[in-house]
Amino acid sequence: MAATMKDIARRTGLGLATISSYFNGGNVREKNRIKIEEAIQELHYEVNEVARGLKTNATKTIGVVIPELNNTFCSEIITGMEDILRSRGYATIICDCRTDRQLEKEAVEFLIRKRVDGIINMPMDASGENLRPFLKTGRPVILIDRHISNLDCDCVLVDNKKAARHAVELLLENGHREIGIIVGPKDIYTTQERLQGYCKAYEKAGLPLKESLICSGDYTIQGGVRALEELVQRNPEMTAVFVTNYEMTMGAVIGINELGIRIPDDLSVIGFDNRSFARACSPRLTIVSQPTHEIAREVAQIMLSHLDGKQTEHIVEKFETDMIIGKSVRKLGNQ
Repeated sequence: MAATMKDIARRTGLGLATISSYFNGGNVREKNRIKIEEAIQELHYEVNEVARGLKTNATKTIGVVIPELNNTFCSEIITGMEDILRSRGYATIICDCRTDRQLEKEAVEFLIRKRVDGIINMPMDASGENLRPFLKTGRPVILIDRHISNLDCDCVLVDNKKAARHAVELLLENGHREIGIIVGPKDIYTTQERLQGYCKAYEKAGLPLKESLICSGDYTIQGGVRALEELVQRNPEMTAVFVTNYEMTMGAVIGINELGIRIPDDLSVIGFDNRSFARACSPRLTIVSQPTHEIAREVAQIMLSHLDGKQTEHIVEKFETDMIIGKSVRKLGNQ
């Protein structure tokens, strides 16, 4: 006969409320936690998640929908969130939608059928229509990195406009005027924000914008290679380039190397994210660095606050980025 929570209570001498709190991710004293886990091992106790879900209307699972699992920004945030959510007894179901809006829609529908307790989404679909059926259930949705203005949910972002503006201002301060930018797909929130930051830096400097210096990639390595080659071909006078995500930064560096361009002698470069890659480059890249650990922690804590009933209002949290200075920006004279 399978062991029950009452058997654990008898073995440990603890009350059912304490044991229930342990299984539901609540706060339990360390000595009591050890007792409970020893009893679980001895009694071969197994939690009946299906029965518990039917009783509590909670599955202790969180759905996560992202554009690309192999995207460094996504994977670092997922790792950080999982650690926190797991410590509170929640499992995650991660859906990689391959930057495909239809797959994203299907992923959300799948998570709804799985009765997840909440959804964390880095959305491709800017309308928010995929998420509305889930929001109608009263369960929490948290958006990462991208804001949907007409969707009533929480959102955790970085200040993309400021990040891009500071990067371009650094290049302008070093005498560069012909500065290329590689952005993501035009309809993505982060693309629009970072492009606005680029434009604002030029506006503040009183310089005209050149459409030929703006190139859209697809947030992939190969997209970065293609965009870099296109910028160089269209703009032989270009002296610097700002690349607005990590995968495209890697692609741009590959393109630069394949074209025989020297950094920073021929072309100054500012990239995005991944300090390890920046250090591995020669010379070391100057990069905009996003606080992925802080974002992951904030997303997880907001989700847990909603599930614990401690938070009912929706918030938009915005983090600052850092500029990690390397040796990939050359100072031009007489400009």
